[in-house]
Amino acid sequence: MQVHGQYQAKAFLTEQMTRAQGLRLKRLSEEAYQPAQYDRALSFAEAARRIQVLEAEIELANSF
Repeated sequence: MQVHGQYQAKAFLTEQMTRAQGLRLKRLSEEAYQPAQYDRALSFAEAARRIQVLEAEIELANSF
């Protein structure tokens, strides 16, 4: 994914999510009552985006 100090954007967008991302996304999607947000076939970038969104939603819900 990194070549001579530079990231390859295409590899970043298509590389499959890591196991840690999958576990975190599954837990967050269940906690937010949004199980459809979890999908095994997500890319690394999409999983990171969904994790960030779910964390923000959970934080907002907990602030009430």
